[in-house]
Amino acid sequence: MITIENLTKYYGDSCAVDNITFEIKRGEILGLLGPNGAGKTTTMRILTCYLRPTEGNISIKDLNIHDHPVEIKTLIGYLPESAPLYPDMLVYDYLRFVADVRQIPKSRTDPRIKKLADMCGINEVMHRPINELSKGYKQRVGLAHAMMNDPEILVLDEPTSGLDPNQIVEIRDIIKKIGKEKTVILSTHILTEAEATCNRIVIINKGSIVADGSTDQLKREAGSDYRVLISLQDTHFDEVKNALQVIPEVREIVFENSEDGTLDFHLSCSGKRDVRPDIYGIIRNNNWPLLEFHRESRTLETIFRELTKEG
Repeated sequence: MITIENLTKYYGDSCAVDNITFEIKRGEILGLLGPNGAGKTTTMRILTCYLRPTEGNISIKDLNIHDHPVEIKTLIGYLPESAPLYPDMLVYDYLRFVADVRQIPKSRTDPRIKKLADMCGINEVMHRPINELSKGYKQRVGLAHAMMNDPEILVLDEPTSGLDPNQIVEIRDIIKKIGKEKTVILSTHILTEAEATCNRIVIINKGSIVADGSTDQLKREAGSDYRVLISLQDTHFDEVKNALQVIPEVREIVFENSEDGTLDFHLSCSGKRDVRPDIYGIIRNNNWPLLEFHRESRTLETIFRELTKEG
């Protein structure tokens, strides 16, 4: 449905987006992840025809952003990180105003507003001023705004930024509901939200794509390395290190902390074999008091850190 080809954007001498290419299929909920300054928001602004690229193109259906920006805007609902709301207006009046701007016929305005109020969970605040709403409700009103013209594509820039955990879950549920009918593209810094909400992840770092796929695919492609975290009592790190480094799969043993007689460290291991039985055997044979011992699951967060860390 959406094809991004060799997209590049410079701000002066600074390259914000560096020759990226990928496609987005109809019905996907795609998470665009990356550290601050990675190029996520710039990519979204080009996609929604708010910015022109330095080079490259984006096509939606048979339209491209260079020749058909107005037509493309009618296909997209866009919610920027700070929802562009008029704080002194009542929620209902604001949504009627948005409907007028979108040139929705008068006969369809109230039914559309009612449907959006139900979908976004804002019925109870429809007659309250926007400036009295919590951040969570303002985001919901912003979602209703973005959905007013029933777009085929919904673009959300940090939709859960600044929300409390309960509000995050509520917005996530709304996005999932919308994603059953629309193509959704969202950027976020909350990796657990991307993992729970999106069926595809694209990670951008310094303007370039460094990973693309489902969470399970990214975990498989990241390799079979893992870490084992251990906490012992009344032991010395050098003694433990010498004993454990004989295990072939152990690549590195890293000291983390030692307080009140407790020694914390982790082992970086390679290969598919689980070495915990070997580790436990050595600990038991040496009679080291064991306080904690577990294998760290590979998460989207650990993959993200590895792909975007300096160097």
